[in-house]
Amino acid sequence: MLGRILCWCVVLFIATVSASEPQLLRADYQSAVDGLKRQYFVYLPRGYDQKAVEKWPVLLFLHGNGERGNGLDELDYTLIHGPLYEAWVQKRDLPFIMIVPQLHMFDMGTLPYIANRTKADIPKRLAEGVPPRPEMFPSDSPIAPAQVVNDMAKVPVLLPNGWERAEQDLLAMLAAVDKNYNTDPKRRYISGISYGGFGTWYMASKHPQLFAAAAPVVAWGHPDLIPPLAAAKLPLWVIAAGRDSAINKDNFYPGIEKLRQLGHTNVRFSMLEQAEHDAWRQVYEGWDIYGWLLRQER
Repeated sequence: MLGRILCWCVVLFIATVSASEPQLLRADYQSAVDGLKRQYFVYLPRGYDQKAVEKWPVLLFLHGNGERGNGLDELDYTLIHGPLYEAWVQKRDLPFIMIVPQLHMFDMGTLPYIANRTKADIPKRLAEGVPPRPEMFPSDSPIAPAQVVNDMAKVPVLLPNGWERAEQDLLAMLAAVDKNYNTDPKRRYISGISYGGFGTWYMASKHPQLFAAAAPVVAWGHPDLIPPLAAAKLPLWVIAAGRDSAINKDNFYPGIEKLRQLGHTNVRFSMLEQAEHDAWRQVYEGWDIYGWLLRQER
C-alpha cells in the first residue's frame, strides 16, 4: 500500500511540474468593420497542451467602453479589467481558453476617460508576485430600492456604437480559435462588463446556439432581446450594481421579468446593492462566476 501511495505521489509531482505555463498570445485578423489588420488576445491556461486530446472550455470576454482601441499597440488596455486580468496579471489558475478582443474606437476617443488614459494604466504581469488590486469606486449614494419600469419601448435596445458592430469579427474569432486550439464547443461561454455586458446580451440573443451560458455584468437586457434566449433556455447570470452611477439599475427588471413570463427558469439575477459601476471587480475576483460557468454545458 505504501509503495502505491509513493508511486502515485511521484506521478502527481511529475504531472504538476511538467504542466505548461499559461500563455498570452496575439492572434491576427482582418476586421470586417473596416478591412484593417487587428489583433485579439488568446489566453491558454496552465496545463494546456495543443498535442493533447483534452478539450478546454472557452470564455469570450467583452470589455467596457474605456478599453476601446486600435487592436494593435492599444490592445493591452483590455488587460485592465475582467477574467484576463485575473488570470494573467493576478496569476490565478482559471481553466479557460480566453478570447479577448478590442472594440473599435468608433469616434469615442474624445471621451475624457479614454482621451486621458495612458499606458501607465495598463497592469503588468510581474516576474515575482502580483500587483496590488485597485480600490473599488467609492460611493456616497444611499442604497435604495429599484423603481418600477413599466414601458421599455422608448429605451434603446443597445448603447451607441457597441459590440454589435463587431458581430462578424467576434464570430470569426470563435471559429478561428475552435480551428486552431483544443476547444470544447459544448462549453463555450460569453461574459462582459458595461458596454461589453450589453454586447454579451446582444451576441447571446443573436447566437444562443453558440454558447453554453452568458454572464452580463452591470448591463441590462432589453426585453426585445429576450425571446431567443428564453426559447433556447440559455443559462444566464445577470449581475447589477445597486449604486451604479453609469447604468440605470431599474432597467434590469423588465428583461428579467420577460424571461420569467416566457418560462425561462435557468436564470440567476444578482444585485450587488453596495457596489458602484465597477462591481465587476468583486465578481471576477471571486470564484463563484467561474464555477457557475463551468457547470453549464450545451
